[in-house]
Amino acid sequence: MKVLVTGGAGFIGSHLVDRLMELGWEVRVLDDLSAGSLDNVRRWLGKERFEFIEGDMRDPKIVEETVEGVDAIFHLAANPEVRIGSQSPELLYETNVLITYNLLNAMRDSKAEYLVFTSSSTVYGDAPVIPTPEDYAPLEPISVYGGAKLASEALISGYAHTFGFKALIFRLANIIGERSNHGVIYDFINKLRKNPEELEILGDGTQRKSYLHVSDTVDGMLKIFEHFRKGTQRVDFYNLGNDDWITVTEIAKIVSEEMNLNPRFRFTGGVDGGRGWKGDVKFMRLSIEKAKKTGWRPKLDSYWAVRRTVRELLASLPG
Repeated sequence: MKVLVTGGAGFIGSHLVDRLMELGWEVRVLDDLSAGSLDNVRRWLGKERFEFIEGDMRDPKIVEETVEGVDAIFHLAANPEVRIGSQSPELLYETNVLITYNLLNAMRDSKAEYLVFTSSSTVYGDAPVIPTPEDYAPLEPISVYGGAKLASEALISGYAHTFGFKALIFRLANIIGERSNHGVIYDFINKLRKNPEELEILGDGTQRKSYLHVSDTVDGMLKIFEHFRKGTQRVDFYNLGNDDWITVTEIAKIVSEEMNLNPRFRFTGGVDGGRGWKGDVKFMRLSIEKAKKTGWRPKLDSYWAVRRTVRELLASLPG
């Protein structure tokens, strides 16, 4: 199968590319390198089954050219930073919704049969049902980021039903691991390198969420994609996360331990009842029962996913 991976030089995308190349797939990557890095896919440059295209998906012509001749598209390109929503809704729209719209329009005239999209747990908002299943409703995002992801989901569903391709949508928990360049673990490490005596923690520290290592994420995406291809659903949704969850304070303790530090924790208090920022979902744990019925299950729970990620980032980050 020949596939296009948008955002394939990014954090999750590059791990997916690694796995697809190792499995013998023919892989084309489209990335503008705004959030990703060419170093993440450098090992494949010049390989026979690999093609890298640097381009901005806000340009419809670039998107049209890159979808040509592929059988499936894994659409991971997006602005991954949840917290910018209050400062720049326009950027979140352009780098999530607009690029998805351009991709869907390009798919109309292509031979691509499948679209796999990485959405987010943020589409559920402050769901009172925890763990939250895929059929929970109404979906009420509390951040512009979550709204942009939900808008993209709706466009994908409409286009798939109208123009005849199949779409698989993953709603991801907090994905962590080597090559990640944002998020709480990355922030804590950088803060402690600047000041080993004190660690600022956004919010009240009781925020509790589910974390999934990127290796388990890629396993789940490919396992469920093969399952989806054999089925009859035009559009389907799967949560990918963990059965457990962990607090921000617990993460701070793990990072401190792995760095052999004993800093003071300074909590900012946050907003709206202890959230880290406006639009931060304070409690998130997804139901993954549907995903597990396909034969997938995570190898690492949230605690060990966090600890492994800290070790990976400490080994790879400069400084």
